[in-house]
This record gives sequence, structure tokens and C-alpha cells, in this order.
Amino acid sequence: MRVMVAWCPDWSVTAGLFELAEAGDAGPVSDQPAAVLSNNVVEVCNAAARAEGVRRGQRRRDAQARCPELVLLPANPERDARYFEPVLATVEELRPGVAPIRPGLLAVPAPGLYFGGEPHAAALVAQHLVETGVWDCRIGVADDLFTAEQAARQAMVQDCVVVPPGTSAIFLQALPVQVLANDSNEAEGRELADLLRRLGLTTLGDFSRLSASEVSNRFGGFGLSVWQRAQGVAPTALGSRTPPPELACEIGFEPPLESAEAVCFSVRTTAERFVQGLAGRQLVAVAVRIEAEADGVVTSARTWLHPRCFTSRDLVDRVHWQLQAGTAGSGLRSRRDPGSVRAAIERVRFLPETVEPAADHADGLWGGGADEQVTRGVARVQAMIGFDAVRTPVLQGGRSAADRQATIPWGERPVGLRPVDQPWPGRIPGPAPARVFSTPLAADVVDEAGRTVAVTERGVVTGEPWRYRIDASPDVAVRRWTPVGSWAGPWPVDDTWWQQGDRSTDRGRSARFQVVGVDGRAWLLVWRREGWQVEAGYD
Repeated sequence: MRVMVAWCPDWSVTAGLFELAEAGDAGPVSDQPAAVLSNNVVEVCNAAARAEGVRRGQRRRDAQARCPELVLLPANPERDARYFEPVLATVEELRPGVAPIRPGLLAVPAPGLYFGGEPHAAALVAQHLVETGVWDCRIGVADDLFTAEQAARQAMVQDCVVVPPGTSAIFLQALPVQVLANDSNEAEGRELADLLRRLGLTTLGDFSRLSASEVSNRFGGFGLSVWQRAQGVAPTALGSRTPPPELACEIGFEPPLESAEAVCFSVRTTAERFVQGLAGRQLVAVAVRIEAEADGVVTSARTWLHPRCFTSRDLVDRVHWQLQAGTAGSGLRSRRDPGSVRAAIERVRFLPETVEPAADHADGLWGGGADEQVTRGVARVQAMIGFDAVRTPVLQGGRSAADRQATIPWGERPVGLRPVDQPWPGRIPGPAPARVFSTPLAADVVDEAGRTVAVTERGVVTGEPWRYRIDASPDVAVRRWTPVGSWAGPWPVDDTWWQQGDRSTDRGRSARFQVVGVDGRAWLLVWRREGWQVEAGYD
């Protein structure tokens, strides 16, 4: 069986730019220098970035120094797999039996003479991939999977390299051992390539001329499998996937509709058909992507999450919220040209992104519990007052009590939050305060002599806190002095000083104290050059 491999280089970058383009924050995918970062290190970069001197393994600041206009993308394997799904479906329409190897790389049994020969078949696949928006695609055909992948890596953009039958070993023998680093087991492949290069075996041909026993004894099982690939005799077993069932539903409007209310009224039947189609397969959707088209272009696209599972009413509500977010008056503005006239919606599409077995969301034997009743109640309130009006508090990383708080719309997955597991120097120790003021209260703290307590550049207090007073608040009726029973601190922080201009102003310098009054009340106070404030209270 001959194997055809389609390779889309730098797929993580391509998928990230696709995501930005859908949000209206990026231009053509192939023109922008971009890189995917993991732990502030370049993991993948595209050809436009490499032309500016960006390389894998560079730190973020070095990459930006070489290319200031570099688009930085976070690493997201789920995003890479999601945007590779249309590529798999496109190839699957031409030749069944597609085997996804990893996002950006797929294999399929070569069609032989069905499309007029392997070069013609490869050209047809490349044409269909370009029509889906994937411009950089390269195809290789050979007797085995490893050789076909290396052939694809030798091909030019939208071109193919066909290795004639029985010539895999000849094709591979001139390739450098560094190609082993592209193996699915990248760490072992890179380690083996470095070892072979130090031993003087610089090409796969040098490695293949060793005997099987020598390779097995020196390099182990992985080395023996690589040796078989270099010989062009490695067995090929494609794990062809089963095409997923068509669960998406869509509806077109003729003539197009110009108001969100009219669209919501018209999609109710489609939403019911979508939910019933999932129910017929004993499935429910917990993440649904809703797309709206105008003038043949997707002008609004968003993935919605649900803490339980979507009903048809939930889907109609999401359509309404999504269209309202992009409306101006009674119509929708085209994302291609935000300044143009309003564009009417001509198609709405529901695509399930995450489905789960319906049994996992079935009602209990004696009806729903308290959590389910709360979920349904919150959903009804959200439907009445709006998506962003009902929010859920979540914890994120930060130094102050206010920084560690964040809210997200109810039902959404928290993304873009500061990591909690980082050290955050200057963070106060536990226990956490029970109440954090949205607007800090003004306060005064003095020492025994009545002088205002301050903190020096070295983090030393100018005097021991002796008394404090807090501005009037709902629970502090009058502004009176309270003797300090005990205190802890300071926890100095010098942050964002680079945004303050002259460092000598010390505007980024602050220090936090835990103060307990003789009345038993505890407060979290913060000192700045502007004065004292109360950030939170301990109840």
C-alpha cells in the first residue's frame, strides 16, 4: 500500500492566526510574522517570523527584539486540533481512510490511478486545502509512512514529491540524521540524532549501513525502529479514523434578516432539531459554537459553554446575546468593514464542540437536586437580564486581595487569568480576608507620638503602628481612633515602576499590614506614598 502524507508546516501558528482572524484581530494568515509561546519561550514560528530572525527556543524578549511586530500566540493544543478538523474533513471527501498523525500532519492511502496518478491526486488535495484557507500545504507519496513524511517535508509550497515504488531507501540515505527530531516522539528522536552525529553518522544512509544486531545492542528498541525506517522497510499501519457523525445544523434566511429578534424567532426550530439530533445518539452538548453569516462571510462566531447541557431555549438565548453584542440599532455591522452599513444575517449555524453521554446528565431517580435547581434558576435569570449581567467569582494569581479576584459570565470557562501557582512575591499570607472592598477606604495610621507611620525603601517601618482610624463606611459609623492590639507586616511590593516614568517618584512602592484593633476587628491595610487605605476586612 502506498501512502500519501499532507503536511501543513507551523500548524500551531496557523491555527492561532485563524482564531485571531475570526475575532477580527488579524489579517491574512500567511503574511503576519507570528510565534507560539510556551513558558515565554518560542515553541513554533512561521516563515515570516523566521525571515526576521525568530527561531525556536528563543526567549520572548529576544524574539520581539528581532521582530517588534511579531504576533505572540499562547500554546493551545485544543485549538490546534479544532482547526485541523476541517483539513481532515476536506481530505476525507476525496479519499476515505484519513489517519490524523498530529495537528498539521495527516496520512491517507494513496489513491493510485483513480485521479489520474499520484501527482494529479496530490495536486487535487492541495487545491482543496487552499480553498479551505490552508495556503502552505506540502504533500509526499512513498511506500511507507516515514518516507512519505520526509518527502512532504522536501516539497515546495502547494507541491508534492513522489518517491517511486521500491526507492525509499535510496531517497532516505542522503537525508541528515536531524530529520529524526521531527519524529512523533520528538525528545527521543532529537537525542538519537545528537548521538549519531557525535558518532560520525551524519546521514540516514550512514546509519542504515549498520547491522540490525549492532543497532539493537547500542541504541535499543527505538533505535532499531528508526533503523528500519531508514532502510525503507518499516511496516505501515495507518490508524484511519471513523468520520464523526454530522451533528451540526444550520438555517438560511431568504431574504436576510436585519434584526436580532427576527433571527432568534426563526432559529427556534433549528435549535430544537439540533438538540433532538444529539438526543437521538444519546448525547448532549456542553459546548456549542454559533456562527452567523452575512454576505457569505462569517461575521459573528463564538463558542458557548453550559455548566449542565444545552436545551433549545438555551441555544436561542445564546444566539440573541451573540447578535446583540454585534448589533447597532436593529442591524448587524459587517466584521469585514466595521464602518460600512449594517449587514443582514443570511445564515446561522450550530456546531457542537463538546458532547457528552446523555446518561451523565440525566435526572436523578427522585428528581433534580439543589444544584440542578440553582443552575436552572440562574439560567432563567441570565436569559432575562443578559449574559454578562450574571457573573461568577473565580480565584486568580496576584499580590493584593483585590488582584486575586476575578469574575466571569456564569457558565463560561475561565481563560486568560493569572496563574495561582506562581510565587507572587509580596503576597500576604493566609488566612484570606473575608471581605474585599471594591473601592478601598481611606485610613490613617500613627505611632505613639502621633506621627504618620510610613515604610522606607528598605521595607522598614518608621514607627510602630499605635492607633488607626478608618473613613465612615456601612459598618464604621464614625471616623474615630482605635488603638492597635496587634499587627503584622510589612509586606512590601514595588511593582509596575517601569510604567511610572521617573523611578525616584516611588509611585509603584507599597506595603501591606494586617492590623487588629482592641475592639477585635481585623483589617488589611496598605501604605502608599499617597497615604493609607483599607483593602479588606477579616470577619
